[in-house]
Parts: sequence; structure tokens; C-alpha cells
Amino acid sequence: MRVLLSTYGSRGDVQPLAGLAVRLRELGAEVRVCAPPDEEFAERLAAVNVPMVPVSESVRALVTGAPPAASDFPRRVAALVSAYYNAIVAEAEAGAVVVATGLFPSAAGARSAAEKLGLGYVYLGLQPTVLPSEHRPPFQYPSHPYPPEVTDNRELWDLNIGTMNALFGEAVNTHRASVGLPPVDNVRDYVLTDGPWLATDPVLDPWRSAGLDVVQTGAWILPDERPLPAGLEAFLDAGTPPVYVGFGSMPLRGAGDVARVAVEAVRAQGRRVVIGRGWADLSPIDEKDDCFVVGEVNHQALFGRVAAVVHHGGAGTTTAAARAGAPQVVVPQIVDQPYWAERVAELGIGAAHDGPAPTVGSLSAALRTALTPGTRERARAVAGTMHTDGATVAAKLLLGMARRERPSTSV
Repeated sequence: MRVLLSTYGSRGDVQPLAGLAVRLRELGAEVRVCAPPDEEFAERLAAVNVPMVPVSESVRALVTGAPPAASDFPRRVAALVSAYYNAIVAEAEAGAVVVATGLFPSAAGARSAAEKLGLGYVYLGLQPTVLPSEHRPPFQYPSHPYPPEVTDNRELWDLNIGTMNALFGEAVNTHRASVGLPPVDNVRDYVLTDGPWLATDPVLDPWRSAGLDVVQTGAWILPDERPLPAGLEAFLDAGTPPVYVGFGSMPLRGAGDVARVAVEAVRAQGRRVVIGRGWADLSPIDEKDDCFVVGEVNHQALFGRVAAVVHHGGAGTTTAAARAGAPQVVVPQIVDQPYWAERVAELGIGAAHDGPAPTVGSLSAALRTALTPGTRERARAVAGTMHTDGATVAAKLLLGMARRERPSTSV
């Protein structure tokens, strides 16, 4: 059977699909990953022999370049819907299953392609805040704020249907008409279905909701066997465990001199620092030998050797640090990241920074919490309870779906 895994997003979107792809292949499936054409994604997939279908434009160029004009939003939405529809149609075969995540328009295009071809379809949440739940509010788009007097989460999620229709409905339905599909009047629930999957660890993210039949598989982890760079190994061996600071794919616009703040805050705790350059292109603030800068690196190997991890709160980085038993300081920037910061604090495995722009004082205070012996002990205890088989669980479910030969496009 063929499984088509589809996303338009950053490393945190692509890498879990690679983890699932490896498990599917081990179980005999043929897999394709439809993803942005960024070189780093292509290299990561090629390293585990997973074919990649490049779709649309570079995510890194989009994120780190000049912010696109608001007037260009409808065109970009329509382009993503069309690009992902075409990619799925081109790569599909009879009996295939489509798994879609990433930016909403890309998932909408994949969903329409699955419907057109009569293929099985799964919507995948890589973090819980995309799925309606009475326990948390929906993400608020700046262009479509919710009425301030509405505070009930159920009511906010009802309003979210109108927001998603306003943002994406016209582009989705115009494209559907062009390929001979009928319009949908609730584009959000059409894409999410009534049985979405959630690829998060239930210890970090205990799903609670009476409204959706969510299948929580556990996080999809891609085992990383890459050695750490020789220079980093030497730095780690040369002293006590450092603090890692990295913000992944966050460009950190308007966040000030984050590298300077972070290095000074870490030094104030008497610790050395490893800086992850990331898409914000963080760099050393001086030539002192207590600081080492890395690019793309094996987090699974590194996080087990650091005193703490300071990061943006992406689902993948939060999970990697938690699995390594490393205390965390989460400095949330956007979307689901405040949720992960809250969970880290609630579990006692680190600290949640208040807001996206740390100062030396505020980050120092958070680090003092993360670096206590009690926090490290708690982080190690939680690490021992986390699931390790999420990708295997999902792969077996998908294979079972294909064997049932169900033409329906819902789970």
C-alpha cells in the first residue's frame, strides 16, 4: 500500500512525518512525504531513505524574509490549496491513505484530493490547540479577533468556524468547484473530520474533550543516530554541563538581542552555554570560551548532556527535552507554544517564561527554577513515564485502515 504524508510547515512538522514514514516502511508500506522544498527537510528525509515530494515554496524563506503583505493572503491560501491537491493527485494510487497536517490550506488541499480520488484520509494534529476542546480557547488570528465579552471556550470554538470560513472558505470552495467537487459550508470541520489524530505524548499532553473522537497515538519520534560534531563533543567534555539555548524556526522579529540576553542570563547562573543558531541566526556575543554555537544538531544526543534547555516551546523541542530528562525554560512565541510552556510548569519539569521577549532578569529567574535539583529530579522522573511507540501505533492503525479497504475519507 502507499501512504502519502502531507505537510506545509517547519522542522517540527516534517520530522514527525519522517518518524512515521520509517515505521510504515518497516511494516511493508510505500511512503511519500509531500513537504516544502527546503534543503534541510530534503536532506533529513534522504538520510532515512524516505522519498520527498517538494511542494510550494520554501518555508524558511517565507518565515525569515520580509513579512508578506496582508493583501497577498488570499492568493497565498489559494496557491497552497492547489499545490497540495495537485501533489496528492499526482502521487496517489488506488487504496492509498492520506495523512495531512501543517498549515490549514495545505491540509485542505490534501483533504479535497483524498475525497476526489476516494482515498482514506486522516487529519493529524501535532499539537492539541488546533483541535476544538472545551478546555482551551482556539487560536486567535490577529485579523479576526473574537469578541472580548465571549469567554466560554465552547462558544469561542463555535465562532472559530466562522473565522476559518472567512479566512479559507472562499479559496477552498473555489478550488473545489474547479475540480468538480461540491462546496463545503464548514471548512474547518471538513478538514479536521470528526476523528482526527493527535501525535503527542499523553503524559505531556493529556487530551480531554467530549466533542471529538480523537485518536492520540503518542508522539512520532524519528530516532536520530547522527553523532554530535567533534567540536561540540570537545566543548561538552571540557567542563560542567552547559545550558542549551535555541529557538528553532522562530525568526524572533522584535524580540531584541535574544542571544545577548540568554548568554548573560546563563552566565549569571555560573553555567556555560550552547547556542542553537536556528532560523533567527543567533550568534556569539563575544569570544569567550564558555559559549559554543551549533547549527542543525541531534537534539536526542545533546539534550541528555545539558543542564537545561531554553527554547521557544515547539511541540517537538518540548518533547525531545522531556524525553531526555532535561529541565526546560520555555519562552513561548506563537500559537501552541504558550500551551507547552504551561504544561512544562504544571509538570514541574521546568519554568514558563512570561511572554516572548526575555530580559536578563526574567530569564535568570526562570533559569534558577529550572536548575534546581528538584526540577531535574522531576524531569528525569517524567522522562521515565513517556511513551516511545507513537509512530509504531500510528503505522499499525494506518495499515489496518488500508486493509479494510474503506473508501470513506474519515477515520
